[in-house]
Amino acid sequence: MPFDIARVRARLPGRRIDWFASVSSTMTPAARLARDGCSSGTIVGADEQVAGIGRHGRVWHSEAEGGLYVSMILRLGASGGALPVMMLALGVGVRDAIAEVTGLAPDLRWPNDVLLNSRKCAGILAQLEGEAVIAGIGINVNQTRFPQEFELLATSLALEGKPGVAREELLVAVVNSVEHCCKILTEEGSAAILRMFSCASSYVEGRRVNVKQGAEVIEGVTCGLDPSGFLLVRQDNGRQTTILAGGVRPV
Repeated sequence: MPFDIARVRARLPGRRIDWFASVSSTMTPAARLARDGCSSGTIVGADEQVAGIGRHGRVWHSEAEGGLYVSMILRLGASGGALPVMMLALGVGVRDAIAEVTGLAPDLRWPNDVLLNSRKCAGILAQLEGEAVIAGIGINVNQTRFPQEFELLATSLALEGKPGVAREELLVAVVNSVEHCCKILTEEGSAAILRMFSCASSYVEGRRVNVKQGAEVIEGVTCGLDPSGFLLVRQDNGRQTTILAGGVRPV
């Protein structure tokens, strides 16, 4: 079903929302708008991405009208803290929006993968453009199948028993929830976001995981987040390692 942009604009008045039938990636026009000085809260979305981008340069499968594919430009200033904590705030915001709209209870895998039944239903990419943060958000909504390379890793709201979720309602919830988390970050600081993420994630503490970092694979049990928002893993030899980046997977 075509996206009803008028419905969204009525619910989110006073902000710029650019919507495309198809685009390579919503991050590209969003970056251009950020460079041109657009207001915080500006949204770029599309019914389809033909070259959707995930973290670490991976492909994000973006079936036409199958998901919610948007980029938000956020300007938090110095009070917004560092990008790693911002990534956690975005994860909490998207997770809470999905829970609000569907009644499901998504999990968060560090740094901000949103999971349902241990499969990824939403992913978030954040990049800096000058003083702005561009948050690229992809949520699998209506897909009933995925390409073979993703079928064991991905899921959608429809596959998890919530068919027919309106993408318009989901976008409104995502925008409000993300901006709420950003407000907490700017007003209460990083520690508040770390607490929120830790409460929402089964991966932060006591989870046995492995993390691929280049040619090295680190395996151990998670033992919290450091003050900068990085994941701590205690290896079997007792060494505690700070995970700065990499794909975290359960063992």
